[in-house]
Amino acid sequence: MKLYLLRHGKTEANKQRLYCGQTDIGLCREGREELLKQKETIVYPKADIYIVTGLKRTRETLEILYKDQPCVCMTEWNEMNFGSFEMKSYEELRDRAAYQNWIQNIEKNPCPMGESQRQFKDRIQTGLKQLEELFREENDRSVLAITHGGVISEIMEKFFPNQKNFYEWQPSFGRGYFVDINDTVNYTII
Repeated sequence: MKLYLLRHGKTEANKQRLYCGQTDIGLCREGREELLKQKETIVYPKADIYIVTGLKRTRETLEILYKDQPCVCMTEWNEMNFGSFEMKSYEELRDRAAYQNWIQNIEKNPCPMGESQRQFKDRIQTGLKQLEELFREENDRSVLAITHGGVISEIMEKFFPNQKNFYEWQPSFGRGYFVDINDTVNYTII
């Protein structure tokens, strides 16, 4: 299987550095303009199947980059559920006991009314297994997923452990990776 992973365009929450996982917000004006400008210089890949997470920011990115391309919704690749931390900044949260508890062990401690890093990883892996099962017999098929920075980082860490840390894998808006998942796994930057 050939897997293209693209990060959605910029949102107001990204600009303000807010925790935004499951909150369904669209792209900001600047995000739309950046994607249109990138589209002039980047040859975005075509695929057999296009996937979005169902959140506005991924659907709007697909619309800008690929017009009326039909797509499949995969909610397993939604960004992490930050629960009661959604749409808040580090500055707003840093002195709260619940936030301190969460950041002391993000892997195991869920955000209040949200999920832990472990739960997030498991959800992403479920989506990846579904794709691998679907294309087990068709190695030449290509899938392009417009998803979220955290999701892309988790997938890249799974395929390329110990090469980069989570934050180093996170692509800029409208960018991502091509991962060739066949006998050997390789990647290139989009």
